[in-house]
Amino acid sequence: MSGNTWGRLFRVTTFGESHGKALGAVIDGCPPGLTLSEAYIQEELEKRRPGKAPGETPRKEKDQVEILSGVFEGVTLGTPIALLIYNKDIQSTAYEKIKDVFRPGHGDFTYFMKYGGFRDYRGGGRSSGRETVARVAAGAVAKRILEEYHIEVIAYTVALGGIEVKEKNLEVIYQNHLFCPDLEAYNKMCQRIEEVKKEGDSIGGIVEVLVKGVPPGFGEPVFDKLEADLGKALLSIGAVKGFEIGEGFKAAFLKGSENNDPISSKGFLKNSAGGVLAGISSGQNLVMRVAVKPIPSIRKPQKTINIRKEEVEISIEGRHDISAIPRIVPVISAMVRIVLADHLLRQLANLAFQKRLKFPEFF
Repeated sequence: MSGNTWGRLFRVTTFGESHGKALGAVIDGCPPGLTLSEAYIQEELEKRRPGKAPGETPRKEKDQVEILSGVFEGVTLGTPIALLIYNKDIQSTAYEKIKDVFRPGHGDFTYFMKYGGFRDYRGGGRSSGRETVARVAAGAVAKRILEEYHIEVIAYTVALGGIEVKEKNLEVIYQNHLFCPDLEAYNKMCQRIEEVKKEGDSIGGIVEVLVKGVPPGFGEPVFDKLEADLGKALLSIGAVKGFEIGEGFKAAFLKGSENNDPISSKGFLKNSAGGVLAGISSGQNLVMRVAVKPIPSIRKPQKTINIRKEEVEISIEGRHDISAIPRIVPVISAMVRIVLADHLLRQLANLAFQKRLKFPEFF
């Protein structure tokens, strides 16, 4: 299986399956001299850890990370950083009876076809949302790099199960388990989760990301545009089915005079572009959104077939979330950080070639 590595200068390779022995990441390109500890990485993993709130899988994983290499006496060495997270609470028996059945909405059929029938059917194997724990661990390392340049990534839920936020108070997103900036909407979302849980169904939602402190110059003008890399990284998350930046799809309904961002001697007057122009960061905040599909593992009966092409009906048992939100929110933050860490190092290399010691300032 190829396609498990992301990045040019800050390179992340993840490995592991849902019910395998462990998952992890190898990070190549992290600069030396940064303080980094297991406790720091653990803080990010705790935001994603399963089984903490209603509507989440009851699977109890501590997601305890181990740093195997690349850090000595609490400081990065500049050598590859290997991170390992063992699976502890594995219960695979629920998958035995459906191991030959293609679950609707999952990657069972496509994995079966691509790899000639060789796949780990336990929890979806590599296609499971469990795979994202390694991304969050790697994203914590990226976060540590971005902190040196005061770049902050904030992700929060703006819609869940058809309920949308009315206001965005970012001060409350860490005060509720859905990372919701509107506490009134949060309460309605919690009620919606309970309703859908009783139905044996699942729901999707929308997560918005705000990035503060990105200087102008991140991104390469043609194939590695900043928004293109962000889109690819976020769409690589299994439950993400849509990506937009700035006005996004709304821009298709605007006139140029409405969509363009006027510029004054003091800076941009608005931000319809979402902080990126011609694939390069403009110095404004990055603003993007992703659409998260409903979890495909549901108790409601569904029609499907097995590997012998026999039509069957399936009701999926096991331990599953009602929605990928909230646990996908820290995954989204992690992927944005990984992209930005890579583009940060690329821009620093560009500036070094120009014999410039700091990011350009204009306004």
